[in-house]
Amino acid sequence: MTERLTGMYAALMTGLDDGGEFDEARQRNLTDYVLKQGLTGLYVGGSSGESGLLGVGELAEQQGIVADCAKDSGAKLIAHVGMPNLRDSIRLAQRASDLGYHGLSALPPHSYPFSDAEIEGYYRDLAAATDLPLIVYEVPIRTGRPIPLESLERILDLPNVTGIKFTSTDLFKFSMLRRRRPDSSYFFGFDEIYLTGGVLGADGGIGTTYNILGKLYVALDAALRAGDLARAQELQDVSQIFVEALLDTGVLPGMKAAFRVLGIDCGRTRPPMILRMSDDKAEAHMRAVLERPEVKTWLV
Repeated sequence: MTERLTGMYAALMTGLDDGGEFDEARQRNLTDYVLKQGLTGLYVGGSSGESGLLGVGELAEQQGIVADCAKDSGAKLIAHVGMPNLRDSIRLAQRASDLGYHGLSALPPHSYPFSDAEIEGYYRDLAAATDLPLIVYEVPIRTGRPIPLESLERILDLPNVTGIKFTSTDLFKFSMLRRRRPDSSYFFGFDEIYLTGGVLGADGGIGTTYNILGKLYVALDAALRAGDLARAQELQDVSQIFVEALLDTGVLPGMKAAFRVLGIDCGRTRPPMILRMSDDKAEAHMRAVLERPEVKTWLV
């Protein structure tokens, strides 16, 4: 039976050198840091890892490096393999399977205005390419449009498709889908309102800020599971303080500035993605939030 994945996963970021090239040493250093935080696992090669700005070869190399870093950690690995064309997605999926990854995930194709039938066909072919569980991805802010509820139901019924990463504000749709397909797993993708997704039945989360505040999100999820909503809200407030700071810098450039403050240099984001302020100002901005007591207590 195909494994049903649950839990809290960092949407792993990517290590680049000062010239913007993929850097193995920086990727290893970053991955080792994130693995210390007690998360269920890592979501590798997704939007938080700048996958839309990386080549297939770089993503394949990253898969191997992360697998090596995590081999003795007990962490589960989900490879995001959503690419503009299905052939590259299948190549990355098969490499992840060969490397021992525990699951796959993929954005729907969105280079063109594909029909619902074409999106369903993409997931059907990708799911059939390996025996790994596949997590589909609903993220209208990235793809330009939502996948209709009925189409998502059909996709979740496909062999090897075991769940969905849901990063949409349509929470009624999330609830309906969970009720209609209760055997699927549901990952919530908004870090700053994970509490909402958890209350509505999410089985876990996948997020960018988990790279730095993984311990916090593990505790937030545990408070939810224990029924301690007051504690969960308190922890969500801390998460929001950190996320709000990133709105001034740009999320991924700001995360990399925060990592530099922590002594983990994973480079800058690859152009055209840039900081919204100078490096010095961004690092001072992120240092101020990282040194707030309610945030600092969750750092490793």
